[in-house]
Amino acid sequence: MASERTASSRNTDEAIGQALLRYRVMATVVGVLLIALIFVAVPLNHLADIPEPSTVLGTAHGWLYGLFFLSAVDLALRARWTPKGFLLTVIAGTVPVLSFFAERRATAKTRAGQRV
Repeated sequence: MASERTASSRNTDEAIGQALLRYRVMATVVGVLLIALIFVAVPLNHLADIPEPSTVLGTAHGWLYGLFFLSAVDLALRARWTPKGFLLTVIAGTVPVLSFFAERRATAKTRAGQRV
């Protein structure tokens, strides 16, 4: 009986909304870091021989991508995304700029009550 209440309370609109907010924040942070890494830090590393920004941003992006992945898993389970939708959304998080489109699509579908 307690497990039924726990499972149903996990998938309430409020719980899904909170998971969606966590996912959106992490998607934005990871997307911005990836753009800074690819378009600023990597060119500085290869063209100006300044490796520090690549090291710092690369490490930060790697750790924060892990948190993004966990927030996406949480949202996918709560909102009952399809495995294909989940994989495409997570993979899009590794492509500069595409991550923002994937986040907007996932947000719109989740808010509409559709499976991603």
